[in-house]
Amino acid sequence: MIFRPIPAALALSAVLLCSVAQASVIGTNTSAQAISAARIDALPAKDRDVWKAYLARSEKQNLADRAALAAELKPGQPAPPPPAEGPGGPKAMPLDRDAAWYATPEARHVADVIVSFQTPAGGWSKNQPRTGALRQPGQPYAPDNVSKYLATGDFDAPHDSHWNYVGTLDNDATITELRFLARVAGQAPGKEGDAWRASFLRGARYLLAAQFPNGGWPQVWPLEGGYHDAITYNDDAVTEAASLLTDVSKGQGDYAFAPADLRKQAGAAAERAVTCVLATQVVVNGKRTIWAQQHDALTLKPVAGRNFEPAELSTEESADLLVYLMSLPNPSPTLVKAVHAGADYLAATAIHDQAWTGDRTTEGGRRLVPKPGAGPIWARYYMAATNTPIFGDRDKTIHDDVNELSLERRNGYAWFNTNPKKALDVYAVWKKAHPAAS
Repeated sequence: MIFRPIPAALALSAVLLCSVAQASVIGTNTSAQAISAARIDALPAKDRDVWKAYLARSEKQNLADRAALAAELKPGQPAPPPPAEGPGGPKAMPLDRDAAWYATPEARHVADVIVSFQTPAGGWSKNQPRTGALRQPGQPYAPDNVSKYLATGDFDAPHDSHWNYVGTLDNDATITELRFLARVAGQAPGKEGDAWRASFLRGARYLLAAQFPNGGWPQVWPLEGGYHDAITYNDDAVTEAASLLTDVSKGQGDYAFAPADLRKQAGAAAERAVTCVLATQVVVNGKRTIWAQQHDALTLKPVAGRNFEPAELSTEESADLLVYLMSLPNPSPTLVKAVHAGADYLAATAIHDQAWTGDRTTEGGRRLVPKPGAGPIWARYYMAATNTPIFGDRDKTIHDDVNELSLERRNGYAWFNTNPKKALDVYAVWKKAHPAAS
């Protein structure tokens, strides 16, 4: 198949759409579906058994996690309050310090806290700095993690408000904990590092257990339902998991302690993740475009996230996916075609002469305004059918003009980004070694 650049007129249409005089509500967001036994039964016969086994594994692990927590308390003993939720969790687990720092009492304390909050499944929750006290017996593994904006029918409403995001890749969780543990363990090669290494190995096997049969990863595992069950490219969940497992498979440096069987499984899992990424690239009228923020695990089609996150193409996540694909050695012809097509799409949908201005303190809030010479910027979401920017609001309405959104959503979400520019800069070098087929 020959992939040609998308006509430049589409880039102009993106700009014109943002400034149309009669913008309107163009649709309503619909919730993603959970992975269920009924949906699996509707799959082709050849695919059912592996998905049934996956769902059964998730359900069994969910029960085991809950039972393990309950067993930590004596009958009638009240549970300690959940850990405090706080911003900057990954920042409290820095991965860029000199090697010697990971042998300090400060780093080792963080590693001990990480171990104490590891779920029986082997993962971690999110939004915890890991610098405080160790988890107490019976204390929940996760902070509240419930949005203050929840309303009836909200896509983000948990099935159980006391069991929410217990084991997740959201907000860089689990991957950050694992990499931090590996660094600390790397500075403790003797017996004193055994607990950190054991925790890491459990976490690596958590990733293997959570991986979908098709190679993707959900946002939350054991499964929590809704969009959390989708293949999650948001926060680089799939590619960060695959990158970590690739490092494990090599068995070098801080990951040298990984046993041979785990290395082999990790390498195979990373390869399956690449297969999933290539399979989910959205094709419109026979041409590859980019990716959505989430894709249904069973159909591979784009699905919505939160109320305001539509089931359409997402430039920020796609840019990161392209950078990941371009980092891989010995790319296959399919991968090369995917990268060229994705880069063409991003180049054609860049927005020029428009600026995303203001902040939470600005009168009237953030707005998109004409500004000659500004850009390029990209809308977070583009409608696959028209290659034009779209925007969602808390009430699930979808708009073609960001300035029509509620003040809370205009101010509270990254509707525009420059991530594609970084990907296109990498692509400018990469394509010299991997020219498009003619």
